[in-house]
Parts: sequence; C-alpha cells; structure tokens
Amino acid sequence: MSKGNRGFGSSLTEGLDDEELDASAPSESIMASRSQTLARLATGKVVTDRTEWVDPLRCRPWRLHNRDIDHLDEETCRDLIDAFLSAKKQRIPAIVRRLQNDPDHDFEIIAGVRRWWTVQWLRAHHHPDFEYLVTIQHVSDEEAFRVSDIENRSRKDISDWERAKEYMRALNEFYDGSQSEMAEHLKISRSWLSRLLDVARLPDEIVDAFADTHDITVRVARDVKPLAGDPRALALMVAEGKSISDERADLGTRLSGPEIAKRLVRATVAKAKESSGEVILKAGNGKPMLRYSRSARSGLTLRVVPKSGASVDEVLAAIRSLIAE
Repeated sequence: MSKGNRGFGSSLTEGLDDEELDASAPSESIMASRSQTLARLATGKVVTDRTEWVDPLRCRPWRLHNRDIDHLDEETCRDLIDAFLSAKKQRIPAIVRRLQNDPDHDFEIIAGVRRWWTVQWLRAHHHPDFEYLVTIQHVSDEEAFRVSDIENRSRKDISDWERAKEYMRALNEFYDGSQSEMAEHLKISRSWLSRLLDVARLPDEIVDAFADTHDITVRVARDVKPLAGDPRALALMVAEGKSISDERADLGTRLSGPEIAKRLVRATVAKAKESSGEVILKAGNGKPMLRYSRSARSGLTLRVVPKSGASVDEVLAAIRSLIAE
C-alpha cells in the first residue's frame, strides 16, 4: 500500500482527515544517527563482519515483524524497486539474526521485510544477481522488537494499522499488558501509545466496514472507538458498516477511511424534532446529548445538554458529524 503512515489531530473543524502522528514520538536524531550509520556501512566506508550479502531465500520474516505481507506488491514497493535498479544494489542493510535448527533458513528478518520482498521480486524479474544486504545482530525477542521499532518508527510507508497490531502483540508478550512499562521501554509518551493501541482494539465488526485495514488510522479510531463502547451505538455502527460493505460489493463503491468513519458516527445520532425547531441528538445511552438548529442567517447553533451521561469524545464525535453535514 502506497499510503503513508497517518495519525491524529485535534482540530474540531478538520473532520476526520488524516495527519501526522504527534510530536511525542521519539526524537528524529535517533533515526538520523541510525540511518547515517547504515548508509556508511552500505557504501563500504565502514567495514564490519556483521554486514554481508545473503540469499533472500535463506531468510524469513520474524513472527512479530510489522509488515502485512499480503500488502507487498509491485505497486507498494515501486519506490524500492526503482531505487535498487538505479543503484544496481540494495544500499541500506536489513537487520536480521541467525536461526538455529531451521534447515530451510539461515536468518530471521527483524527489520527490512519490504527490502527482502523487493530483492526477491527483482530476482524473479530479470535481475537474478541481486542479493539481500543484511546486518546480523544477536538479540532477544524483546530487544528485537525494540530494534525493529527504532528502525521503522519514522517510516511513513508503515500504516497505523500495521504499527498498532505490532505494538499490541508486543504489549501482551513482552510487557504483561502494562502500557506504562512499554512506553517507558520505548521512550514514548503513554498517551501516544494509548491512542495507537486504540486502532488495534476496534471491534472486528467495525473493522469489517473498511475495504482496507490500512485505511484505519489513529484519527479514525479516535472518533469511532468511544461510540463502540456503548452496545446501542455499536449495533447502529455495525448495521451501517454492513450497508457500506454491501454497497462496496454491489456497486463497487470505495470510500476512504475518514468517509467511512463519518458514516459510522452519523449512524449513531438519533434525531427528534421539537416544536421550537431545534433538533435533539441523543447519546448512545438514549439520553439527550445535544440540541441544535440551522438557519441561513445564524448558521449552526448548538447547545450541549448537561448530565447526558455522554463522554466528551462522544459529544465531540457528534459535533464533528454535524459540521461535516
């Protein structure tokens, strides 16, 4: 998938459009240093016996790698294919570790699955001399996760969905479900980690509404997840999601992630007319949450109903839906 990694923003009037992940992500200086070191290795300015050319067929991805293999194809890897052909080789090495007791593979790929796929594609398409450049490291599983995270955290070609699923697996396997411990080990903010994990925590019934899981961004999850916690709102979103899926199957309609999120949120809004001309928006618990009216002179006028029991996120999601209309 050629879409970059996309995150969240907080402006009310921006709807559900995607933005970059917030600045609480780690310092770019770490990544810059890492990239410069790897570049020097690849150009031969630094020589180390841990960096070598290997047969990609003797390598396999680590079970916790963060790439969706089924999303790797000629289109999504076109930039690497062109770069490798231009340079006549892979310049930046992948990170691997040696395998034991695997007769079919010598190395396990910790970071660099997309480069591995590209080399194999080139070998199968008239460039059989291409080899896979790797740096061999000796690390535990938890260290391998952190190495992979540092290597990939600033990459924009990894979707929020891929990153969220990787983090969720690591949270349960290495940090006993403790987000505080995980954030401390990765040197990231707990709020940033929590918002990213919300992507992986969306109910399957909501995920099914999206044509491509890579369309589910941190921004989308932020607007949908608070409503998914209410049984009534969830049922309404599931029904709307099925309608979206049916339209896609019957008519070929392909909506973007933000467009689908808007429809899901809008489906939870129950409207009832009053004699005053105001419209009442009810929360997922059935209680009045917002009152609003529209006119050519004053535009949109709304009031938040006190003691509705609705969360701040639910109220904001409803307001965004009204603005989008």
